[in-house]
Amino acid sequence: MALRGFRRPFTADQNVLGFPRPPTSAAGAEALDLVYQAADMFRLIEDRARASEARAEAAEQAQLEIIAVTERKLRDASRALEEARRRIESQQEQLDAIEYRAQAAEAEAREAKQSLALVEDAIRRRLLLTSGQDGDGRSTAIA
Repeated sequence: MALRGFRRPFTADQNVLGFPRPPTSAAGAEALDLVYQAADMFRLIEDRARASEARAEAAEQAQLEIIAVTERKLRDASRALEEARRRIESQQEQLDAIEYRAQAAEAEAREAKQSLALVEDAIRRRLLLTSGQDGDGRSTAIA
């Protein structure tokens, strides 16, 4: 039972489903219109794909720039940290040298104080011996 206007579903040389044919006078114009519509759809799809691709590339470029800036900042921070570490070590060495000089100065001051005390004691003894003796070698007490 064949329907009018339909071809058989499958033919030996075609693997295409048949559709009713429009009248021949409008068939060419409608086919051309469908081709234009399909072309417009493909252009729209391609435009959207290009726009999506452009957005993806822009996002990727932005991420690469962010990564580059972050790496640069990380290198700068690392250099600053290393410089700070070197300064701290240098200041620690200077502090150690200052402490050593201070200890040496304290030792010298103690020795000078001891020497001064010995000199003062020697001066007192000398003065006491000198002023405590009269002309015949006897000592007199000085209060």
